[in-house]
Amino acid sequence: MFPLGSVLFPHMPLQLRVFEDRYLVMLSRILESDPAEFGVVLIERGQETGGGEQRFRHGTLARIVQMVAPEGFVGLVAQGGRRFEVIDWLEEDPYPQAEVQELAELVWDDRLLPLRERAEREVRRALARASEFSDQLWPPDVELSGDPAAAAWQLAGIAPLGPLDQVSLLRSATMEQLLDSVIEYTAALGEAFPDEWPEEDDDQ
Repeated sequence: MFPLGSVLFPHMPLQLRVFEDRYLVMLSRILESDPAEFGVVLIERGQETGGGEQRFRHGTLARIVQMVAPEGFVGLVAQGGRRFEVIDWLEEDPYPQAEVQELAELVWDDRLLPLRERAEREVRRALARASEFSDQLWPPDVELSGDPAAAAWQLAGIAPLGPLDQVSLLRSATMEQLLDSVIEYTAALGEAFPDEWPEEDDDQ
């Protein structure tokens, strides 16, 4: 398990610089397996380094897809996969470990396509507006997957939301709930900006 200060969503990339001894040990062990995966959970209280942090119970499996090892650290790229809930935290040896239960994958229904399109408009509008005030990790025109279920998770991942909202999205029980929440949370960001976002006709 790798507790972080950010949420990893299914179908989203994760870049890490690993330098703590305990996580270097973890990497050496998981690289012996195929696929090489580890769990990512959000830190509730505490820091990413040093240990002793408190963690949220919902997370995402990350599969390593690329790795480099320059002097002093290991750089890796992983891809978000299945969601899980922590059942029990185990003794660290020397890195965090847990017993987990996988969560069911959210099922796509083509009837949700108008809702997904609305969510995409809201997220892209929020990214464009937020970029006027601060640098954003994702540009408003970032390309999404052609798979509608993957794209729904990617919208959750690129939306300029705080970690508590992201954890709530990660816990979604249905695809409709995920998209509804993406729209709700993203639209609420308008209150953080001095000007209102331009209105768009949902039929366009």
